[in-house]
Amino acid sequence: MILDKIGFGGGCHWCTEAVFQALKGVEKVEQGYIASTGENSNLSEAVIVHFNRKCINLITLIEIHLLTHNSTSNHSMRKKYRSAVYTFNEEQHHVVAAMLQDFQYQFNNQVITQTLPFHDFEPSREEITNYYIKNPEAPFCETYINPKLKLLLQQFSGFVDPHKMVHLKA
Repeated sequence: MILDKIGFGGGCHWCTEAVFQALKGVEKVEQGYIASTGENSNLSEAVIVHFNRKCINLITLIEIHLLTHNSTSNHSMRKKYRSAVYTFNEEQHHVVAAMLQDFQYQFNNQVITQTLPFHDFEPSREEITNYYIKNPEAPFCETYINPKLKLLLQQFSGFVDPHKMVHLKA
């Protein structure tokens, strides 16, 4: 099986990791910090998602990403939580940029999520990877991650792997 990969940043990487780990066709999620180039060369919380495009396509992953973080808010923490889709080649970059433009119609406010070239990745330390899987009843998970997972169940149920959602209380 050949996997594609894409990077996502937007909010806390614990949340982003849990969202993508819950999906069918997502074989691996690397939690950490991604840097792009130029003014975005600083590391920012993000994940790299390795996925089987025969099970889940890139447009669905991008839509999920836009709906599970503040993709229209240019808040003060954007250096730490850059809203971005990180691409691994020029073709992917053009495809993602067009997809983000096409999704704008779904939002009342301007989508600020950027399409950025991937440059560098620094993995999170082991103690905080797979945070939701290890700590499903932690207050952070109950407050921030569970609402995102419930949104997945409501709007993307066909892409959710029920075996990966065993910790979620309906």
